[in-house]
Amino acid sequence: MKALDEAYLEDAIEECRLFAANGEVLSNLPGLNQTNQNHLGATIIKLDGETVSAGDCHDTITLQSCSKIISLLLALNDYGKERVFQTVGMEPMQDFFNSISHLEMYEDQKPMNPMINAGAIAVASLIKGKSVEDRLERIIELLKKITDKEEIVMNKEVYEAEKQSGSRNRALAYFMKSTGTLVTNVEEALDLYFRFNAIEVDCYDLAKIALFFARGGVLPNSDEKIISARHLRTIEAIMMTSGMYNESGRFAVEAGFPCKSGVSGGIVGVVPNRMGIGVIGPAIDKKGNSTAGGALIRKLSLDFKLNLFEIDHLS
Repeated sequence: MKALDEAYLEDAIEECRLFAANGEVLSNLPGLNQTNQNHLGATIIKLDGETVSAGDCHDTITLQSCSKIISLLLALNDYGKERVFQTVGMEPMQDFFNSISHLEMYEDQKPMNPMINAGAIAVASLIKGKSVEDRLERIIELLKKITDKEEIVMNKEVYEAEKQSGSRNRALAYFMKSTGTLVTNVEEALDLYFRFNAIEVDCYDLAKIALFFARGGVLPNSDEKIISARHLRTIEAIMMTSGMYNESGRFAVEAGFPCKSGVSGGIVGVVPNRMGIGVIGPAIDKKGNSTAGGALIRKLSLDFKLNLFEIDHLS
């Protein structure tokens, strides 16, 4: 088997960088434009802490939908699985991540899963705290622990842009309010959603988040476990079935491990008991996934037998 080292990763990134031509950068997010089109970077942290980085791994983006696994973690810890999934479903869907039609068609008139926008807004309404600022601080403090990083910040410019262009998300939230799915203050849930989407990260941060899940919810440089095994299984299963939007089936087949993407081009890849993968490739396809980043995830899985359904992956 090939060695997963810096030389391999540099070559793999250069090979997969070509796939950026199949996507477009979401230019309505401050800090991203067509000059980022061909950027691709990755950090991989193995279970023993060995770290491999290559490409444009120092680029900074905002979490966007990668934040949904963190907000879901907090909501599950705050209220438990039964309460959370009274508000949001756990089924994959074929429509786009910001669809409103499924809220009308789904029997319970609740979001189909926590990885789509409506689901994440519903989850945001369940995070405990006295104010939006207090709830955001809980998310940031959790990320500081997970990434072992002293400073995690929210990009105010991106946050303001999210608020200004958030009409579709407001429509989703107020529809859920009208059906009784959202029982808390709608504007507070939306504001928190916009804020945690705007938290800044790089490849190393994304890989650390992935490693946290891969290690079973154990914090870095510590034996402290801050999430129960049953909640961890729930989040990783939903990542596998819904984390890559309505392209999740393809990734389940071709990558075979839990991933979560964001429209800023980030991907969090969790290979349980083996490694955490953080990828940034700002050019995304129409489904919201990084084209070059997705190609890299699939190549890594193939070259290193990371697919959880490989019969010989334990050998």
